[in-house]
Amino acid sequence: MDVWVWIVIAAVALAVVAAAVLAWRAARRARLRETFGPEYERAVADAQTEKEAERELGQRLKRRDELQLRRLSQEAAERYEQEWEDVQARFVDDPVGATREADRLVQQVMSERGYPMDEFERRAELISVDHPEVVENYRRAHETCLAYDRGDATTEDLRQAMVHYRSLFAELLERREATTTPEEAR
Repeated sequence: MDVWVWIVIAAVALAVVAAAVLAWRAARRARLRETFGPEYERAVADAQTEKEAERELGQRLKRRDELQLRRLSQEAAERYEQEWEDVQARFVDDPVGATREADRLVQQVMSERGYPMDEFERRAELISVDHPEVVENYRRAHETCLAYDRGDATTEDLRQAMVHYRSLFAELLERREATTTPEEAR
């Protein structure tokens, strides 16, 4: 065969490989967007490149897959729901204490479900895999608690934190009807 035939064959082969790589990347991006929802956009905004963000989200998926998560028993879910109602009722008399108790309760449920409790951001990242619609609520509630400790949060801010905690709490208990997105909580 002539050299030009080999060049054409090589060019076609390269084009096919390039198209396959592009299709694979597009499919991966679509899967990550579907899995992470609004968390995908947050990761992209926080990363230097979209590729870096997608790599981080892929790592989250792997870390999450290594966990042995479990559902709560019906009895445990009912006990936690009662505890939540008690915490919520205390908010009027003690907004700070109730908000801190809500944070503790969310962490307790996360722990019982099997999420690692080492540091906040790692918890939030792992929660984002299973609950991408409300992980931002969790971050906002946590930030409000930190802001209160600095003297930068009002009782209304604490009320919003309670709403945010409640949305994740409901997701963790698998009571989806009670969830709110960050926009709905405003």
